[in-house]
Amino acid sequence: MHSGRLSGHGLVKVPALITLGVTVLRLAGELMGWTTAMFSREAGGGMSLIGIVWLIPIFGVYFAWKLAKAGKASVGAGRTIVYALMGLAIVIVTSGILMLVAKETDVWVLFVIAAASLLAAYVVAKGWSELASTLLAYGLAARIPVSVVMFFAIRGNWGTHYDVVPSPDFPAMNWFAKWVVIGLVPQMTIWVAFTMIMGAIFGGITLAIMGRRSSI
Repeated sequence: MHSGRLSGHGLVKVPALITLGVTVLRLAGELMGWTTAMFSREAGGGMSLIGIVWLIPIFGVYFAWKLAKAGKASVGAGRTIVYALMGLAIVIVTSGILMLVAKETDVWVLFVIAAASLLAAYVVAKGWSELASTLLAYGLAARIPVSVVMFFAIRGNWGTHYDVVPSPDFPAMNWFAKWVVIGLVPQMTIWVAFTMIMGAIFGGITLAIMGRRSSI
C-alpha cells in the first residue's frame, strides 16, 4: 500500500524547495560581492561551491532510495547505469564532433547540443523509468527558477554568472534573444538532461548498493 501512495513527482517538493533556496543564496552572494570561491560570477558558474549542480548526485541517491523502498524499482541497477551512460555518451560525442567542425561562438551549436540532450534524456528514461520521470520533474523544478532569474539578470545586466555570455566573442544580440540562447534553451534542455543523466548514474549505484545489502 505504501508503494501505491508514493508519487515520483511528490518526492521532488522538498528537494525543489532546497534547490530554490540555494539558487536564491547564490544570486544574493553574487549581487553582494561575496567570496568568488563560493559565489563566482564567471560564465558557467566557475565551479563555485554554492550551486545547485552539486545537489544532483545527492538527490539522485535520495530519489533512488525512496523509490526502491517503495517497490518502484522496475529495473536493475545495471540497466539504469548503462542507459544513463548511453545518454551521457550521446552528449559527449555530439559536443566533441561540434568542437571539430564549428566555432565556439556559433550559436547554432547550442541548439544542436540541446537536441542531443533531449535525445539523451529519452535514452535515460528507457532505463529506470520511475527514477527518470522523478529526475525530470526535479530538473524542471530546479531549472525553471534559474531561467526566470536569468531573464531578469540579462534584462538588467546585473553582472552575475546568470547574465554573462560564455565567450568574449559571443555574437551581439538584443537582451531577449540573449536570454533565449543562453538562458531558456540550455536550462530547459541541456541542464535538465544533465540532471537526469547524473541523477540516474548515482541512483543506479544506490540501487546496486541496496541490492547488495539486501542479499547479505
